[in-house]
Amino acid sequence: MHRAIVFLIVLTFPQLALAHHGGAEYALNQTVEFKAKLTRIDLINPHSWLYFDVTDKDGKVSHHRCEMRSVHVLRRSGWTSDLFPVGQQITIEASPNRTDPNSCYLQTILFADGTRMDRYGQYVKASKGSLQEVRGPIVAPKSNRPLRRPTGEPNISGEWAPEQVVMVDPRGTGGGLVPLTQLGQYKPGERPANAGGARRGGPATGPRLYGGTELTEAGEKAAAAFKRDDNPRFHCESTSIVFDWTFDGPVNRITQNKDTIVLEYGQFGLKRTVYMNMKEHPQNVKPTRAGHSIGRWESDTLVVDTVGFLPGFLNTPVRNSDKLHVVEQFSLDPNKMALTRRYVAEDPVYLKGKYTGSDTVFIADAPYNPGKCQELNFIDYSKQQKR
Repeated sequence: MHRAIVFLIVLTFPQLALAHHGGAEYALNQTVEFKAKLTRIDLINPHSWLYFDVTDKDGKVSHHRCEMRSVHVLRRSGWTSDLFPVGQQITIEASPNRTDPNSCYLQTILFADGTRMDRYGQYVKASKGSLQEVRGPIVAPKSNRPLRRPTGEPNISGEWAPEQVVMVDPRGTGGGLVPLTQLGQYKPGERPANAGGARRGGPATGPRLYGGTELTEAGEKAAAAFKRDDNPRFHCESTSIVFDWTFDGPVNRITQNKDTIVLEYGQFGLKRTVYMNMKEHPQNVKPTRAGHSIGRWESDTLVVDTVGFLPGFLNTPVRNSDKLHVVEQFSLDPNKMALTRRYVAEDPVYLKGKYTGSDTVFIADAPYNPGKCQELNFIDYSKQQKR
């Protein structure tokens, strides 16, 4: 029933794997195969799940599940629940969970009609309901909206999403991560030239840097004490306003009003209100994960100043205190319809210097829909089946 195939794994961005699985949850260098019957699919955040039953040669039925990508990324990739009718026979190729024999990391689904869907595959519906794989984005978003609002400032309202980052090997077992528009430059499993294991935010030697800065002594101790269970994502909570804007490919929404700009994050539904009619923050701000934001236009750049944060994480394992201060600058490229954000974060408790970075989102290729979240990775599915 099970056959193991050993792969050589190359991960371009190890921090992305850590953010998802803790780096050791699945044996990504192995493949097991299941002949199974599909019983359920849950398209949820932060991971979707495929459930199936396996019948052995003696007729005994065992229940299994495979972890998939987040629902918002699957929606952008053409995956919909109607493609998985319950009861059909399927073949699953997957990486096994290291401690839970009834859980796995989906690589490939093979349907009885010959249809194949890989973990990072992009699909469109073809004739007679069949699926066609696309090596690249499945939708080319277009926008006819005016570039400026009647009051003169750039029109940044609407739905935005970062470019998807996918494995060169569509099964998700190696080859490195690349932007979706560059996928056609590589053969499946090929290692991109820039793949490597440089220390996060810094060179291979010297102090470890996060966002270009070292951590304070308190920051280093907090990072060293970080455990997977501490990750807010595994509790269906946003990490920070900096991290969640683009991580894992969400579709975000911006709404410009007369005196406010509302930013809605697409994975866990974090909502921020930027007050455009305030010059200073109130003295009695109630701390939240979103903080309190005031904004202003400097020419065509939106500058957002945010304070009033609850203690938490800026980007795991980097913690933030209630002294965290974030300044963001949003600028729109009307030719590429690209909205770039540059940010600077300061926190004297955990950061020695300024934590800096930038990211870019484009006109979204799917509607804004945070979806529901339920973290199921902590469940030992094999023990559940014995109850």
